Amino acid sequence: MSDDLYREYILDHYKNPRNFGRLEHATISHEEGNPLCGDVVGIDILLDKDNNVADVKFHGRGCAISQASASILTEKIKGMNIEQVKAITKDDLLEELGIEVSATRLKCALLSLKVLKAGIYGISTWPDEEEE
Repeated sequence: MSDDLYREYILDHYKNPRNFGRLEHATISHEEGNPLCGDVVGIDILLDKDNNVADVKFHGRGCAISQASASILTEKIKGMNIEQVKAITKDDLLEELGIEVSATRLKCALLSLKVLKAGIYGISTWPDEEEE
């Protein structure tokens, strides 16, 4: 895909987010913000009896990269087993985005993954988080 197509892909996820909303009876729910830019992402996950992601929703506000990233991530994890979700890396998510993300936008792009991992592990700061 060309850079223009990837940009369109991100804009489409921003303008028409997939899985946007809240889950009333979520198994896992976590929300965080990026104090540097004001982006906020929350993720609610409903696990089935086999620990598969039966449903997932995200909510929040912010730039196109943070919101599109959350939309793309929720699409990716729907149906996955929680162990597969735990194995998702920042490189996996950046590859899904498909564009070069500048150092200043990296926290925006990875906010949804940080929220996802923190929710799964029940921690407030993900250990691999890069400090600026």
